[in-house]
Amino acid sequence: MTRIFAVALGILTAIGGFVDIGDLVTNAVVGSRFGLGLVWVVLVGVVGICVYAQMSGRVAAVSGRATFEVIRERLGPRAGLANLAASFLITLLTVTAEVGGVALALQLATSVGPGWWIPVAAFGVWIVVWRAKFDLLENVTGLLGLTLIVFAVALFMLAPDWGELASQALTPTIPDSEPVATYWYYAVALFGAAMTPYEVFFFSSGAIEERWTRKDLATSRANVLVGFPLGGLLSVAIAGCAAVVLLPQSISVTSLSQVVLPVAQAGGMLALSFAIVGILAATFGAALETTLSTGYTLAQYLGWSWGKFRRPAQAARFHVAMIVVLLIAVGVLATGVDPIAVTEISVVFSAVALPLTYLPILLVANDPEYMGKDVNGRGMNAIAMVYLVIIVVAALAAIPLMIVTGAGA
Repeated sequence: MTRIFAVALGILTAIGGFVDIGDLVTNAVVGSRFGLGLVWVVLVGVVGICVYAQMSGRVAAVSGRATFEVIRERLGPRAGLANLAASFLITLLTVTAEVGGVALALQLATSVGPGWWIPVAAFGVWIVVWRAKFDLLENVTGLLGLTLIVFAVALFMLAPDWGELASQALTPTIPDSEPVATYWYYAVALFGAAMTPYEVFFFSSGAIEERWTRKDLATSRANVLVGFPLGGLLSVAIAGCAAVVLLPQSISVTSLSQVVLPVAQAGGMLALSFAIVGILAATFGAALETTLSTGYTLAQYLGWSWGKFRRPAQAARFHVAMIVVLLIAVGVLATGVDPIAVTEISVVFSAVALPLTYLPILLVANDPEYMGKDVNGRGMNAIAMVYLVIIVVAALAAIPLMIVTGAGA
């Protein structure tokens, strides 16, 4: 019974954690401009994050060590440092986007400008990271994030032409008003949003926090194979709502109020309230995960004591690093930069950094010295190699597409 409960909570966490500010904004933008013509990217991204997270969780459960501890040992300090630099900077950018997302969600709820909420959001993240137990912060945000199901309910209430939506998804075409390069720019952005590196670092380190062993491999697979696909369905629902309401009216998504507009149109204030709670929970949960991920990666590479299973005094540098990260995020947002713009940039650069984080995990998952009988099988390696090619292509294309399209403008 305990194991079943652990699976259920893990699945809820995966759903809540998958749909962060990057997925919310990117899926709504894509739906409002291309309908469901890029939904295939969500499918590719969900399978990719399942492969990536499954290998990472298995490495942690079998070796008893987190990702960066193994990477530094397996690849050496120089290669590990390149990996750390890329992943840390991307996660720092994502922390900034998520703290800004929490402030925007609070703005939706109160009509008070986000500038007032940014320090409140950062303080809230810090106090929870400092005081709350790992399973409490994980499960509360995951459960509340489930209210994002209101997007799926709203899509049905809007009574769309299902045949038209199916046609958009199954025979994707580029609208005459959109350049081909812009279509592929958003394909890369959507892929980066689905496979953001921090999700894997958090998943791997969470396995150590919860003291997973080989006995927990089935729990790990259940969390990955059910949680992330359900998160992907929520992403499709967000894009579907935008395709039904925003696309016909040529409304461009530049704020969270436009992301939730279809929900409000379908279900009024009650549905809107559920959407705001879900967005607040999802962004706050992602802010916790990204903040912890920065501490995890730094501490694991540098050999510091880390983990919420230790008292803060026993992992002082781990906690100080996270405080500094939150202060940097607040400082960046205090310049007046648009959190939505930070989000769009963070998902593109996530795609750029993916090879540096994906390849080491693939190498370790194939190393019998660490994995014993649980090394990757032929089937997993075949899928993993296909995704390695996709990831490298997306990483190489991301920056040129950003320049050519003016960041999708």
